[in-house]
Amino acid sequence: MANIKSQIKRNRQNETRRVRNKALRSDLRTRTKVAESAAAEGAEGAAEALRVALKRIDKAAAKGVIHKNQAARRKSRLVKRLAASEG
Repeated sequence: MANIKSQIKRNRQNETRRVRNKALRSDLRTRTKVAESAAAEGAEGAAEALRVALKRIDKAAAKGVIHKNQAARRKSRLVKRLAASEG
């Protein structure tokens, strides 16, 4: 355990951020899976699920949970997979 006040505060901040990032990353994976499964089944809510998944990816990139290039890559791959399952 750190003795220095600033390090104690830094540890507290890091833990808070870690928990928040973990929740965002988990939600990101969930929304992506929902969008993929909706497209595979040909469900009517597939377009809506895709929209929500893309929004979550953008939000995660904006908050710094994932890098902007990774966000672009994930969005591209997701849209490509959904287009392949439709056609």
